[in-house]
Amino acid sequence: MSLIQFTRNQTDHSTDKGFQFEFFCDRCGNGFRSQFQPSAIGMASSAARTLGSLFGGVLGNVGGSTYEIERAVQGPGHDKAFREAIEEAKPNFRQCPKCSHWVCQTTCWNAKRMLCFDCAPDIETELASAQVQTQVEQMKQKLQEQDLTKGMNLTAEAAALCPSCGARTQGAKFCPECGKPLRPKGECPRCGTNVETGAKFCPECGNKMV
Repeated sequence: MSLIQFTRNQTDHSTDKGFQFEFFCDRCGNGFRSQFQPSAIGMASSAARTLGSLFGGVLGNVGGSTYEIERAVQGPGHDKAFREAIEEAKPNFRQCPKCSHWVCQTTCWNAKRMLCFDCAPDIETELASAQVQTQVEQMKQKLQEQDLTKGMNLTAEAAALCPSCGARTQGAKFCPECGKPLRPKGECPRCGTNVETGAKFCPECGNKMV
């Protein structure tokens, strides 16, 4: 078979009944499926198998052999159908002169620049995308300047699970399941150390907690 200059992404849907191929855009993956072309050999093979199933014996063996040969060796009929399918599909694709990719005309071809959109992006599309990205970046920057920790005790040791019942604390001061306190009892009046709930004495200076 001669050199085929067309999209590298393709699927062969041919069977023993006939030939059909699908070609895909190298950029977006949109596909075009060629018309089904019946195979004369395949139809004869199918008829032989039908006779074989009715009469058995030699006819059955002949039908099976023809079928196996057709599937094992695609033959010139397949090659001819493939070339015809390429000619049928080509009008739906354009080859970019810069990157040499075959792309679909409906989605990935910049008709104004005569290049694919990878090599010559659409200005309006790029502008709209850049505007949204800039808005997101500015939003994040302004959000970082805001104090979202107001009222939160960032130095107190937090617990993901209640030490009493094991329930998720969900950032609360008291367990939503058993009601027991989850945050430290407070600071030691003598040294200022955070003291855990239930502690009778400060672990740092030994001062008795009230």
